[in-house]
Amino acid sequence: MPATAPARTLTICKIMSSRKLKFGSAINETLHQLMEQDSSVFVMGQGVKSPWYVGNTCDGLIQKFGEARVIDTPISENAMSGVAAGAALNGMRPVMNYPRLDFMFYALDAIINGAGNWRYMAGGNASVPVVFWGIINRGGEQAAQHSQAIQAMFAHAPGLKVVMPSNPYDAKGLLVAAVRDPSPVVFLDDRWLYGSEVEVPEELYEVEIGKGKILREGKDATVVAISYLVPEALKAAEILEKEGIGIEVIDPRTIKPLDMPLIAGSVKKTGRLVIAEGAWQSFGVASEIASRVYTQAFGNLLAPIEKVCLPDCPAPASGALEAAYYPKSEQIVSAVRKVVRA
Repeated sequence: MPATAPARTLTICKIMSSRKLKFGSAINETLHQLMEQDSSVFVMGQGVKSPWYVGNTCDGLIQKFGEARVIDTPISENAMSGVAAGAALNGMRPVMNYPRLDFMFYALDAIINGAGNWRYMAGGNASVPVVFWGIINRGGEQAAQHSQAIQAMFAHAPGLKVVMPSNPYDAKGLLVAAVRDPSPVVFLDDRWLYGSEVEVPEELYEVEIGKGKILREGKDATVVAISYLVPEALKAAEILEKEGIGIEVIDPRTIKPLDMPLIAGSVKKTGRLVIAEGAWQSFGVASEIASRVYTQAFGNLLAPIEKVCLPDCPAPASGALEAAYYPKSEQIVSAVRKVVRA
């Protein structure tokens, strides 16, 4: 009797269609799709109806979903953040927007003391699926109270996840992951990235929280760059390549949890590390990464770690001083040359 032929399994892979989108448009599309898919998702915050506040990220939302799901809040960040956390505790999935990251200082009690602690204080029996979405507004002579990047403060607090996408693809994928996450997520984007444009799938997809990405491979030094400094690090790589220096560029994408296996693995290969973060030099995320690398890969280091950060002073209001205050590719190039020649 002839043997029976094994059954054939046909696997159908869905091909995601994509086109180029800018950063703000990627966020806007994501919010439209998430709100269409899940009636528990809603947006709230100051000026969510105004392009002057949030760019094009909320275009068309109020026309499609109405004021019950697109809520332009009073100027009371702590109270409104508490409302968002309370809504999350009751089964909703709010996205609370702050058009200037500096405004989140007023909401630290609700975010850190409230949302960040609820799951622990409830013995794991409470879920707080809220996204606290802050926009960093650098430059433009906005001065000290409208230009600050305070991601380290959120990363320091237990109970919160912190993501910082550097391109439109990651912005969409991380925002989807953040909204679907059962824990509170601080989603931070940078206005300086809003002009960036890459291929973005039309369908919803997730970028896993806690997973970084190697954007460019190299053997001479590792550059871990965060947010707006990622494209600057890639520019630096082009400059350094002409000098015969190959740098490995890593975008952590998530600040907390950090993808330390990826970062430490790269440093073990190259032996040198430069960390570029657009925040103050002292006690920041760059310092935390350096500390962990010293712990996990000290024996592989061929030179001291270099940080490319903001000076420890408030942002200036003068355009000329801003040019000196904010690091760009030139400072990354100089730091890499220093570690390579050490």
